[in-house]
Amino acid sequence: MLYYALVFLVVALIAGVLGFGGIAGASASIAQVLFFIFLVLFVVSIVVRLMRRV
Repeated sequence: MLYYALVFLVVALIAGVLGFGGIAGASASIAQVLFFIFLVLFVVSIVVRLMRRV
């Protein structure tokens, strides 16, 4: 999922440089949502791993 967030970030950067405002904004929004989903899943997996050790 982090891979897809990075892909959308790169697409947003390229679209921003080329002047496609709508596409850049949409891609940046998708990248941001995917990054936060990845971050939440990462934190949940760390908590579950710590709970299993106890």
